[in-house]
Amino acid sequence: MAISNSLVRRSVLATALFSVFSPAFADGATDLDSVVVTATRTAQTQDQTLSAVTVIDRADIERLQPASLADLLRGTPGMAIANNGGPGKATSAFLRGTEADHVLVLIDGIKIGSATLGQASLQDIPVEQIERIEIVRGPFSSLYGSEAIGGVIQIFTRRPEGAFVPSFSLGVGSYRDLAGSAGLAGKMGDGWYSLEASHDQTHGINACRVGAEEVGAACFADQPDKDGYRNTALTLQGGYRFSEQWDADARAFRSESHNWYDGNYSDSAQNATQVVGGRLHYRPSKDLTFTLSLGSSGDFSKDYLQGVYKDRFDTHRDVGSLQADIGLGGGLLSTGFDWMRDDVDSTTAYAVDSRINRGLFVQWQQTFGRQSLQASARRDDNSQFGGKNTGSLLWGWDFTQSLRLTASYGTAFKAPTFNELYYPYYGNPNLQPEKSQNLELGLRGSYGWGYWSLNAFRNKVTNLITYDAAIGAPGNVEDARIRGAEAVVSGHVASWLVTGTATWLDPRDESDVYHGNLLPRRAREMARVDVDRTFGDFSVGGSWFVSGRRYDDLANRHPLGGYAITDLRVAYALTRDLKVQLALNNAFGKNYETAWYYNQPGRNYMLTLRYQPAQ
Repeated sequence: MAISNSLVRRSVLATALFSVFSPAFADGATDLDSVVVTATRTAQTQDQTLSAVTVIDRADIERLQPASLADLLRGTPGMAIANNGGPGKATSAFLRGTEADHVLVLIDGIKIGSATLGQASLQDIPVEQIERIEIVRGPFSSLYGSEAIGGVIQIFTRRPEGAFVPSFSLGVGSYRDLAGSAGLAGKMGDGWYSLEASHDQTHGINACRVGAEEVGAACFADQPDKDGYRNTALTLQGGYRFSEQWDADARAFRSESHNWYDGNYSDSAQNATQVVGGRLHYRPSKDLTFTLSLGSSGDFSKDYLQGVYKDRFDTHRDVGSLQADIGLGGGLLSTGFDWMRDDVDSTTAYAVDSRINRGLFVQWQQTFGRQSLQASARRDDNSQFGGKNTGSLLWGWDFTQSLRLTASYGTAFKAPTFNELYYPYYGNPNLQPEKSQNLELGLRGSYGWGYWSLNAFRNKVTNLITYDAAIGAPGNVEDARIRGAEAVVSGHVASWLVTGTATWLDPRDESDVYHGNLLPRRAREMARVDVDRTFGDFSVGGSWFVSGRRYDDLANRHPLGGYAITDLRVAYALTRDLKVQLALNNAFGKNYETAWYYNQPGRNYMLTLRYQPAQ
């Protein structure tokens, strides 16, 4: 796959605030001193964070052997996944019961997603390109602006771990799956580089269940066939430390896919997700740091029906940020300015196809003995809807060395999408942002055997955008009240690494029409258990995920049954650097749906040969 000319033109140089991180599974039982950055836009150890955070690193990814990013995210605290028919099909993440477009998704610090649809194409981000993921739950508009009502998912691409580290993997599996990756990374003096390429293809399954056309569901078409998927991705990045005060890095990521599905308007699409950016980092003293970040992202889609071109939706996002971190009186003051421009280039004519957002934020972090405080405020000025203020306050108390109590309050908002505002004969340019108020209380403990946490929250979301029959267009007509709790426990039991998560949700529609109904595609109960053990060169493991009953619509007329699926895995180290892995997914062949009338894969396997020099 070639990097497009557009991607090259948009390349910019900038700095390494993030450098090279390797945190452990943050909700897990390992190193709680691992560094995270998403919760505060500054580097801090995991045990310093006042937010509910889950971090999945590269070792976790290779141990769990997920078939996709959706499978990796499924069952993390508060996370529900909906998929429209198997590998490569549209995938939505519902975090803490909020909408799928209430989750901000970043790749290496740069916001991604379609400005027309409002969601990131999670299905097109290969796990082989990922070094680690930070999931921060709760309202974060006071640091990041629009979309962070439910939380933030930040994906970090692969980084070097040694002076010269080549790697490759090759896998074959069910549905004529074929997957491969190859990478080269290393460090040379004060510089580093990384190159990673991957390719996945599958004949897939029949995405849409027969009968959808008759009941007006899902794809609105009966096309019993195999709906395949192809993805090719490339990441290129590097950085250099010029002196003790100056360093910089730059990166480019592009994923191109071809997706076949069922439908009567279009039945295949060529898609691409692209990120280019960099950072320049200047530290004149130990108490003062400046970070300049520049970048762009793109979401590109071309639709076809029986091979005939139908339409095109391309969205571009240019971003810039200047942040200063100042050490004062034992605390840390962070302040900065964010700039973002969204552009739409489509065969569909939009009345307005561009908008600019400017954001000014400030944050204070301070520790007073056993107590910690994090306060932030932000002002966003948008060329479409005007100004919006948000803020948050988080407090923590270490009342023993092992136990921390946390409490927080925060507000957030979500800007309307271009489709909601300007799509011909549908959009409403008078829409206002959706907004929320969130209260949370948490307790967590860290011991020699492992880690546990419990968080309870209440989120009030107002001005939700949905179709308003009175005006024949989208309107701010819905409200929602979401209450929930999340529990995590992880540790070693008789040489087994055991991690369990459980989520309880009560996501209710508060509108006049559907008052008291459950919000669509959110289960009230979810749980996941992972168990793994190593016997010398041999390792075994399994994951069990259970989801309660849900509905697919606001009226709660179309139920989705509860289900439980089991994944099994084994691995054997042929040499110190070479191992073979076998994953058996949905081992008992459970038939289930995460979206009405969309099929999910049955029992399937993936056999992988993986090489990477041990460090």
